[in-house]
Amino acid sequence: MDGEMRKKRIFSGIQPSGELTLGSYMGAIKNWVALQEEYECVYCIVDMHAITVRQVPAELRRRSVAQLAQYIACGLDPEKNIMFIQSHVPQHAELSWVLGCYTQFGELSRMTQFKMKSKQHADNITAGLFTYPVLMAADILLYQADLVPVGEDQKQHVELCRDIAQRFNGVYSETFTLPEPFIPKLGARIMSLGDPSSKMSKSDPDGCVYLMDKPEEVMRKFKRAVTDSETAVKYDKDAKPGISNLLTIYCAATGKTLEQAEEEFAGQGYGIFKPAVGEAVVELLRPIREESQRLMDDKAYLESVYRAGAEKAGRIADRTLSKVYRKVGFVAR
Repeated sequence: MDGEMRKKRIFSGIQPSGELTLGSYMGAIKNWVALQEEYECVYCIVDMHAITVRQVPAELRRRSVAQLAQYIACGLDPEKNIMFIQSHVPQHAELSWVLGCYTQFGELSRMTQFKMKSKQHADNITAGLFTYPVLMAADILLYQADLVPVGEDQKQHVELCRDIAQRFNGVYSETFTLPEPFIPKLGARIMSLGDPSSKMSKSDPDGCVYLMDKPEEVMRKFKRAVTDSETAVKYDKDAKPGISNLLTIYCAATGKTLEQAEEEFAGQGYGIFKPAVGEAVVELLRPIREESQRLMDDKAYLESVYRAGAEKAGRIADRTLSKVYRKVGFVAR
């Protein structure tokens, strides 16, 4: 297809290092569903990134397949998107090695996520954790992605990816598309229910709601959510971070504006507001949870999706890798 006519390509992925959360859905996956109509989308379950931290092998396998089921249950169509498991496309690791030879040690040592994760996992600071951004660059550049939907915490990695690509292009001529970080307008930044100053994270079971949580568990977590000593349901990120987070969640779950939500709960207090947010989330997640469970009972279908996805991804990846290998001087296979 003519270069000007092709749809822009998006690449993104989530680690199967824990269960998907309400934050993953509202902040990323919900937007992916909207993007699939307008862009050519490549969505990856990045299991190779997950092993920078020790994983239980059987759990990692289960979560990788469960995550695919949840992607589909959230509305991602396997016919419209390329969806696959990262380790099924070995070109990711192959390109990562080449790009690592064009990445400076100092660049990697400045990555804020490496510093943060080194503190969290001080007993297991591996070379894989250090070179994680190079593998992420390979993920993106392999598919000549134009756009990478990321949160603020990953923007630095996309900038490094661009630097590596520019360096390689400068040495060997135009090889890689320079990707742009893409922060969709619709993205809701969901914070922890226990600590509204931190992002909702799958590593904090009490502060997050998982997509597969049962209704009673969802309700329990919202009833216990941190608020403040006042009673007014008003959005004020600085003075009322807990209530502001709950209002963001309520609006994302119901499609209402902040003004409509504030008006709805005017004078009603937190005892009514918090369970109402819980109910809205229960109803939002119910069809996702039920469809995920149905898909998990159909292992043959899920296998057909990730195998077909890996085949399509592999064809694109091969074109890029062959070009790279030729340019660096490797003998053709």
